[in-house]
Amino acid sequence: MNDNSQPALFFESFPVGPLQCNCAIIGDPVSKKAMVIDPGGEAERILTVLSEQGLRLVNIIHTHAHLDHILAAGELKAATGASIHLHKSDKMWWDMVEEQCRMFGIPYQPLPDPDFWLHDDEALCCCDGVAMHTPGHTEGSMSFWFAPHKLLVAGDTLFKQSIGRTDLPGGDFKQIEKSIRERIYSLDPDATVITGHGPSTTIGAEMNANPFVTL
Repeated sequence: MNDNSQPALFFESFPVGPLQCNCAIIGDPVSKKAMVIDPGGEAERILTVLSEQGLRLVNIIHTHAHLDHILAAGELKAATGASIHLHKSDKMWWDMVEEQCRMFGIPYQPLPDPDFWLHDDEALCCCDGVAMHTPGHTEGSMSFWFAPHKLLVAGDTLFKQSIGRTDLPGGDFKQIEKSIRERIYSLDPDATVITGHGPSTTIGAEMNANPFVTL
């Protein structure tokens, strides 16, 4: 809490879309700036939360470009004018969204090109967020760290008691292991981890008991 007894940030996460990707909405209740991370579907639900909280969507950011994490990005951009952000190494997956949809039998939703490429250690638009390049699930996989709030949005890099699959093009087990061990496990062990799918966890819990990458 700050001196005015206002929350330091607004945060809400919920599963969206056909593959139930965890979408996160993070906003500053003072400036009213907000970002949406991994809008994999259900744009109207996301917009409703933003409206109810009086938040202005500034950035639409992605942990990676598999279809279940990106499908509502175009609708959100059209509705709000927010810019779309992605690591450049995942542009191949973004450009292949139609093929990805066909592979999974999911209706295709055209997407505009990303507006900006994310970079390692890049400051995000609000709430003291920082982008971290954590490749391994895909070459361009990112995690988003909010140090003052002990919050990490890890996408499909780290799950509760698991890690992201590495058998798809661009996946690399040694890379994902390095990303988790050297980047994520270097963060506050008390921090909450919002995973790409399924329940949240903490960094400390995974450091101690994750069967794939432990310290």
